[in-house]
Amino acid sequence: MKAIFNTHFSHFSDREFIKSFVYSFALLIASLFVNFYASTYATKVASAPVTDIILSNIRVYDVDMIFIYGPWVLWIFLFLVVIPKSYRIPFIVKNIALFVIIRSIFITLTHIGPFPTAISVLSTKMISNFTAGGDLFFSAHTGLPFLMTLVFWKDKVLRYILLASSLFFGAVVLMGHLHYTIDVVAAFFITYSIYSIAEQLFRKDKIYFDNGPSKSEISQAL
Repeated sequence: MKAIFNTHFSHFSDREFIKSFVYSFALLIASLFVNFYASTYATKVASAPVTDIILSNIRVYDVDMIFIYGPWVLWIFLFLVVIPKSYRIPFIVKNIALFVIIRSIFITLTHIGPFPTAISVLSTKMISNFTAGGDLFFSAHTGLPFLMTLVFWKDKVLRYILLASSLFFGAVVLMGHLHYTIDVVAAFFITYSIYSIAEQLFRKDKIYFDNGPSKSEISQAL
């Protein structure tokens, strides 16, 4: 057991790592508060819906359960992948927090109302804490899996699993008329920019992510 701990969790004895670990979750919690208020505002001031090149030409499909529970399955899978290499957690969490903050800014700027034939998503307390329904631009269902695709780009198997997940959820939100086409397409471009920013802002965490908690490698890279 001690050997397993030393292999996978010895970095928790590193004060700098612990500070980064705590800061990453503090940033994530703050981003979720920002997201909640941004989503509430965008829903309150949402305008009338507009026509869409795809939604106006396909029927609506009942993808309620996939929309709600599909992302949870993906995040549980990623959690199991990351746990053996928990030194990767700060960079992952900081990427997600930055994504949420930047997306919150976008949804406060764009107030197009939901497409009129959008399916009614099962309302749960968990869902209502993340979205009020008017936070459309850009699609988090598409963008977050793509963000993880970029984070795990060097892992070929994970890269393709996550990229397929991003495309799948992009299709799901369109089938349910839950997002406009522009929300899905733009998610890929904006998410790439977010990841590029994260690489610069959280450079030390990126080195940890790539190399593990080797102080010599980190100091040489910085």
